[in-house]
Amino acid sequence: MIMGMTFAQKVLAKKSGNDFAEVGQIVTVRPDHLVTHDNTAAILSKIEKELDQYGIVNPNLPIIVLDHVIPAASEKNATGHKTIRAFVKKYGLKNFFDIGEGICHQIVYEKGFARPGRLILGSDSHTCSYGAVNAFSTGIDRTEAAALMLTGETWLKVPPTIKITLKRGLTPPVSAKDLVLQIIGDIETDGANYCAVEFHGDIHNLTMDGRFTIANMGVEMGAKIAVFPADKNTVKFLDETGVPSGEYETVWADPDASYLDEHVYDLGKIEPIIACPHTVDNIKKISAMEGLEINQCFIGTCTNGRLSDFREAARILKGKKVASNTRLLLLPASKSILLEAIKKGWIHTLIKAGGVLLPPGCGPCLGAHQGVLAPGEKCLSTSNRNFKGRMGCKEAEIYLASPATVAASAIHGKITDPREEM
Repeated sequence: MIMGMTFAQKVLAKKSGNDFAEVGQIVTVRPDHLVTHDNTAAILSKIEKELDQYGIVNPNLPIIVLDHVIPAASEKNATGHKTIRAFVKKYGLKNFFDIGEGICHQIVYEKGFARPGRLILGSDSHTCSYGAVNAFSTGIDRTEAAALMLTGETWLKVPPTIKITLKRGLTPPVSAKDLVLQIIGDIETDGANYCAVEFHGDIHNLTMDGRFTIANMGVEMGAKIAVFPADKNTVKFLDETGVPSGEYETVWADPDASYLDEHVYDLGKIEPIIACPHTVDNIKKISAMEGLEINQCFIGTCTNGRLSDFREAARILKGKKVASNTRLLLLPASKSILLEAIKKGWIHTLIKAGGVLLPPGCGPCLGAHQGVLAPGEKCLSTSNRNFKGRMGCKEAEIYLASPATVAASAIHGKITDPREEM
């Protein structure tokens, strides 16, 4: 008797032209989109001769966003950007977003490229973010991306699935960031290696921004994908981004699907969490970390650079000042978020409090420029990784937390429970 299929099995079966996909099976698929960023130049260098001979397989396949080092911080960066712009022009690529538009994952999300049931691959590990809107999305390496540019197809292995059931709702200012850090702490950074992670239960209690944050960090537990079912919130979000309901087909697991493992979380019991150096699963409740002095606070990135994140930060910092012993960096995930946050007055509030505004992009998160740390410094960040050297200095320490925790801590210059600022 054939068992029901998980989300991953269903999508990969359909995209490979099969009625059924078995866990562990290798399937050949044709993704709907390939996402690349500044690394497009390195990808192109692998296939210069082939591109001249055969051209690109489909000008609608790539989504290219310049976001990692913007504006260019060196001649090398600038040359890479120049190469990419020339490539886009030569092949008439339609889905190109130059510097200042935002981070690739946010662009794919807010421009309607990510849709239920779609298969999206990207040369960035956080491509898993689009599971927030019921898409199968995952990262691949540059060589695979280069081959996709030429052929439009690649292979994937059907992953086993871990089921996570969420009950009730979070108690503000506890947020989805605290929840996903707790999950990663429990499962550990390799606990879901090459697995799909499905989220079930009281999903309606999570905003779309919250789902994006959780899906974005799926790879931090080793997951191939992290995915949510499509519900009324999903449909509303897609409507608002200009994607009609007739242009996508939702996919979800069968009731009798088989799972590798299952976990249940009562969201009402989740507390503010801090991920301590130098791994994301090294979590502690905020009560164990309160009072630790912080040199830099950072709100933004593809994980927590959305409008709701800046709204929460502005609520906490309104009428207050960033402590003299720290600095607060602000990095919206896209230009549209920046403009709306300006319109709402939240950016004004945050800058008046002492925040420093950076252009929409990746900036400090990868330590390439803007906000690089010095030896011995500590940064409290809303980003997704705290590896040694991640923000440009191996002798610095990165702590991960929610926007509310970072905003509250900026006021005092030390890790502070955001529940104290309600």
